[in-house]
Amino acid sequence: MAARGHVQDPNDRRLRPIYDYLDNGNNKMAIQQADKLLKKHKDLHCAKVLKAIGLQRTGKQDEAFALAQEVTTLEPTDDNSLQALTILYREMHRPELVTKLYEAAVKKVPLSEEYHSHLFMAYARVGEYKKMQQAISAKDEKLSQTMFLPLAERMVEKMVKEEKIEAEAEVQLYYMILERLGKCEEALEVIRGPLGEKLTSELQSRERKCMALYRRLERWPECNALAQKLLLKNPDDWQFYPSYFDSLFQLMDQSWSPPEEGDHCSEGSVHHTVAEVVRFVEERIKVEDGKDSRSLRGPYLARMELMHRLRERGYPEENLPGEPLALMVEFFRKFGDKPCCITDLKIYLHLLSPEQHVQFINQLSEAVPLGEQGEEGFAFPDDTKSLQRHLCVCQLSRALGLHHSLDVSGKLRLIGELKAHYRHGLKFGSSALKTELQFSDTYCLMAAHVYIDLWTDTGDVDMVWQSLGLLEEGLSHSPSNAQFKLLLLLLYCRLGAFEPVVDLYSSLDAKHIQHDTIGFLLTRYAESLGQFAAASQSCNFSLRFFHSNQKDTSEYIIQAYKYGAFEKIPEFIALRNRLNQSLHFAQVRTERMLLDLFLEADIILSLEESVKAMSLSSEEDDIPWDSLRDNRDLTVFTNWDPKQRQLTDEHRTRSLEEESVWLRIRSLTLRLLASLTASGHTPSQQNSEISNENGVGDKSSLLHSLLSQLNQTLQTAARIAEKQTQYPLLGPPATRLASALSIGSCQCQAAALQLSVHLQELESAGLDESSELQTQICNVFKSLVVQLQEMLNKCKGDLMEMKESKLKTQPSLLENLVFFVETVSIVMWTASYCAKILRPLKTSLQKKKKKKKDANAALPLVVCGFQELTGSLQDLLTQAVEHIRGQESGILALKLSSLSMEGISQEEASFTKAAMDKVQGSYLRSLQEVGDLLKKRAETIKNLKI
Repeated sequence: MAARGHVQDPNDRRLRPIYDYLDNGNNKMAIQQADKLLKKHKDLHCAKVLKAIGLQRTGKQDEAFALAQEVTTLEPTDDNSLQALTILYREMHRPELVTKLYEAAVKKVPLSEEYHSHLFMAYARVGEYKKMQQAISAKDEKLSQTMFLPLAERMVEKMVKEEKIEAEAEVQLYYMILERLGKCEEALEVIRGPLGEKLTSELQSRERKCMALYRRLERWPECNALAQKLLLKNPDDWQFYPSYFDSLFQLMDQSWSPPEEGDHCSEGSVHHTVAEVVRFVEERIKVEDGKDSRSLRGPYLARMELMHRLRERGYPEENLPGEPLALMVEFFRKFGDKPCCITDLKIYLHLLSPEQHVQFINQLSEAVPLGEQGEEGFAFPDDTKSLQRHLCVCQLSRALGLHHSLDVSGKLRLIGELKAHYRHGLKFGSSALKTELQFSDTYCLMAAHVYIDLWTDTGDVDMVWQSLGLLEEGLSHSPSNAQFKLLLLLLYCRLGAFEPVVDLYSSLDAKHIQHDTIGFLLTRYAESLGQFAAASQSCNFSLRFFHSNQKDTSEYIIQAYKYGAFEKIPEFIALRNRLNQSLHFAQVRTERMLLDLFLEADIILSLEESVKAMSLSSEEDDIPWDSLRDNRDLTVFTNWDPKQRQLTDEHRTRSLEEESVWLRIRSLTLRLLASLTASGHTPSQQNSEISNENGVGDKSSLLHSLLSQLNQTLQTAARIAEKQTQYPLLGPPATRLASALSIGSCQCQAAALQLSVHLQELESAGLDESSELQTQICNVFKSLVVQLQEMLNKCKGDLMEMKESKLKTQPSLLENLVFFVETVSIVMWTASYCAKILRPLKTSLQKKKKKKKDANAALPLVVCGFQELTGSLQDLLTQAVEHIRGQESGILALKLSSLSMEGISQEEASFTKAAMDKVQGSYLRSLQEVGDLLKKRAETIKNLKI
């Protein structure tokens, strides 16, 4: 809190000592000084607030708040009081009170620009975008179009007439207002007029805005002519080529012709025929060919883009600007030593016919200078430029499907060649820093991909082990290679080993929004592979980002407003909405709460206490189902596969559908578990009317509604699982949905949760008159035990074994074991809920028996059934713990050192064995964590008595 710079008002002079004390941290003296001042000047509101700040900082929050509210209710308008209250409320973490403060001030002094500014920033801090951004918010379109935007327009027009617009930000704001009002002609006049000259902070900002407005107004002649002018200045600026081509075809479709006299349009001459456009592009290429310096890629790419578009429109082949194969070979000769050559050519490979594929690669290979053949029978590049050319040919071969068409021996030969080139190329990066990538890394990555092809095509597990070994070797030479880490992460997860993945993901050093776009790679597998501690950590990692985003984006908006970057404000709001509506955010939040329950409920705290601690409510569904956004980056892996093996739009749609349905199942399960703790227990039917008055009846109807939703969602899930969608290995990972249905986890959990309805009915009916209901409940008890036993049977088998000198794994057994743990936990919580209902009913029945002196009567059927259930659950848990012990012994007994690694070097074999050790260690960690949790559950079931 800074002291005032100049003192004119006598009150400022009186307040200055208090400001100084507060600035120096001397809060007690500030309070004393404020008290002295208030004795003389009782109406000096700011002194009261400054005293409140002193009280707040000495820990007397209640006194401070009461004092502040005294001043707030008076709705002060003096600057000192408002600023002091703003500081106090911020320190109290009550920013919403600042908005009320300035709302009142603005009402009293509506012409104060300063108060409007403070109110705007206060709204931004609490995320009140509708109020803050009324002029540019799409949510209130009618109001913004009829009231706020026209008002803003008039204000800016007044500034224009008075020639008060000086800053670029003010021009940007005027442009935004006109654009959102749909006044594109007026916006165009502003941009093309003298005000547009102020748009200098971004390169070609003025031209880009003009182009956008021409497109929106469908003024294609101007669009074409402007694109021409800009491309003459910079033929390598790709952003204007699409506009140039789009406008050509629009003009052709409209049969446009230029006027007989005068300019074609306000921007100059227009190219409206294919011949003119071809000539224009060829002229740009001639200029590049005639240069002594290096040619620019833009014109050459533009020729291929034009050819692609003309082909799409069925233009005669003989009239095309060249032959695709020849043009692409020419492009490679000029730019093949640039790393971007592969991405440039890859998008135009469809121009080649399948018969030309081999011919194309052969012609490219001839343009690659290689040295003499070495001992291994391969010729290697002598420099990095030749290496880049050779690498480009290899990548294009894979993109054309030539790698995939090889047989097993051909693929193994290809792997040998790629590995030889990789190791030879390491010499070019011998002096590279750890943070730099090796020139030949891509050979290593591609060889790993071919190994994966062999694994998926033949099922030979050796191929995936060797792929892991090769990637680990690559990472040892190039510790910063993100693609090595991502592929290792994927393969370890597919093998069921999560432990090595934690460090790999951490070393990626994901920044900001990447927690949303690639976080799914980590969180999808953490819990399902039994690494509960790591799962908890990875969920927290993601959630921290999402929660901090709430605060951060508010500050970005304030800064954008403060510095006049008005165009950025809608972008920041869109970013915040994108993250709030993120599918990944909803998934992580839900899975984290379920994980907490599985790890703690009825072990550390009771289920009721756990639910209360996480503020979980069965009534509330805070997931924005209608606006969920899939922000996953499904192209994060480098991929050279041909189009027919790539991820399709249908894959994306199905993946999102599957993710949403699985999230709904998990969310409903969570809410149903919360409902077990929220249900009221009434001892007899006589009290049922009272219970309805107290809301228990509402809770019962909520329970029915949630169970109905769960059953409907499970039916949808079954239909999705039947489709058996296979995603590409480098595409989205499948959810746990199909596995959960296959093992019977979802069905068993739903049956256990459904039991709560019968138990509520039993609670109302009592034990005397409910023999049929008791039989029904006992049948459900028996059914649950049978289902759990079947689930446990599906966990049997060897997680890791040596077979025919090959190391084989069955990670699905680990996932099944985790499903068993989750399901047995839910059955136990239902049993605990059952015990709470049965205890008072049993006590009541015993009292009645004592009165009737009928002490020898048999126990009620449901009580016997419950005792059998708890006994069976104990047996099941004992079996599960013994099974885990057996698995641990089997895995520890494996002697990986005895494995013979044929066909690979000793160095590579050491990396492969290191990868096997990591998988072995991860399995043991998972088994230990699952085993520990089952033992704790076994302890809690012993206490489950009635």
